[in-house]
Amino acid sequence: MTLTGIGLYAFPEASRLTRIPTRDLRRWLGGYTYRSKTNGAPVSVPPLWHTELADKGVDCIGFRDLLEVRFVRAFRRHGVSLQTIRVASHKARSLFGLDYPFTARRFLTDGRSIFASALEETGETKLLDLVRGQYAFRRIVEASLYQGIEFGGDDRATRWYPMPRSRAVVLYPNIAFGEPIVTDGSVPTTVLYHAFVPRIPRGP
Repeated sequence: MTLTGIGLYAFPEASRLTRIPTRDLRRWLGGYTYRSKTNGAPVSVPPLWHTELADKGVDCIGFRDLLEVRFVRAFRRHGVSLQTIRVASHKARSLFGLDYPFTARRFLTDGRSIFASALEETGETKLLDLVRGQYAFRRIVEASLYQGIEFGGDDRATRWYPMPRSRAVVLYPNIAFGEPIVTDGSVPTTVLYHAFVPRIPRGP
């Protein structure tokens, strides 16, 4: 089993980097079960997509999963259901030929029609005006979501500089399993933190 070039983020670490609660990350990417209000039977809800590490036997997500969930949060904040997001993800994946379509630069221009189609399919027509207008759609898919993402020639995200207006720190899945590193020197930020933060003396 090889994990190189994928990125490796435990859910608490992914939560810290994206500022999305761990519980939401697990529900979105691991699926969940609830009791039916009609008969009390358990109902299973599948994950939004098959994560990069789902078949690797580790309780973590990959680099592209980490970036993609930031877009999921943006739509959830505007009241779009997980079912519509799932349908839109499938449609965009098929149209773009990419496993992670929300992160693709094309989504900023082509995503409106994809989500409008998904809303109609799931019956969430009250939100159609929110995505049909270019300005309204850009309020959801803000440019800041793409800020700091570096793309390869295939329109796939390759690096992420998470600090606004700074490239001092980067997440690059080919180095240190994608954990934050200092751009100049590739030293993990955790190493620097533990080297410079004074140790708290223990009691007697």
